[in-house]
Amino acid sequence: MPNAPAPEPATPAHDAATPHHRVHFLSVDGKQQATVRLPLAFSTPVRPDLIQRAVVAAQTHRRQAYGTSPTGGMRHSVQWSGKGKGVARTPRLMDSMRGAQSPNTVGGRAAHPPRTDRIWAKKINRKERRLAFASALAATRETRLAEARGHDVPSGLALPVIVDNPLEEIRTAGAAREFLEKLHLWADVERSRSGVHLKASGRARRRGRVRRTPRSVLVVTSSAGRARGFANLSGVDVVPVLRLATEDLAPGGVPGRLTLFSRAAVESLRSRLGEEAVAG
Repeated sequence: MPNAPAPEPATPAHDAATPHHRVHFLSVDGKQQATVRLPLAFSTPVRPDLIQRAVVAAQTHRRQAYGTSPTGGMRHSVQWSGKGKGVARTPRLMDSMRGAQSPNTVGGRAAHPPRTDRIWAKKINRKERRLAFASALAATRETRLAEARGHDVPSGLALPVIVDNPLEEIRTAGAAREFLEKLHLWADVERSRSGVHLKASGRARRRGRVRRTPRSVLVVTSSAGRARGFANLSGVDVVPVLRLATEDLAPGGVPGRLTLFSRAAVESLRSRLGEEAVAG
């Protein structure tokens, strides 16, 4: 009987049932360490439509109601001369032929003004919102999506970037810059800095929204008050994992933001998603 091929090693049942992705985590010196298994949410199919809906819903809940004054354009003493006088029925100022108060007159009320009781908030189902968050997490693995957003991703860098816990102890901007230079990510911060521009004169500029700053690296920490050295870098946001939202991962509803997690943040994210800690 011919020799039968050697049997392949059996695949553990856990690996077959849960397609967790693995990525090498980095030390603060930028050197690769052992692999870490990402939460199962990073394996979710990317759904740009759900991500856009979730971001728009979050934006509408922050929108402040506004409207015109109830008496705007109505503060006149007017009279109507009645029918059959050969003039339009527009209300006119007392003892004058000048029209007032009507929407078709100068200084009159608006025909259909904005109202403070208008409901701007848009609803989204709880399951859709959770799926959008998981989908935005999965999009951080895609180099193609990060480059499509305009990020400067160095070749050979596995996304998302997982860094050892000393990352959270970086307290100065100089140390943060030194760390990003070791990972070749400082070019993306420079891209954000060079992309800052003044808006054209308009309502936004009159209200203090003068500059537009492109988004750069997102740093996710295990708790608030960590990694403060990154806070003042151009376009960089530092967010604790319990406050991480779809809008942080996909600003403007466009998925694929260049994201950097600490190892402790990954474990906290696993707990937030209701997954058990996985060894290896």
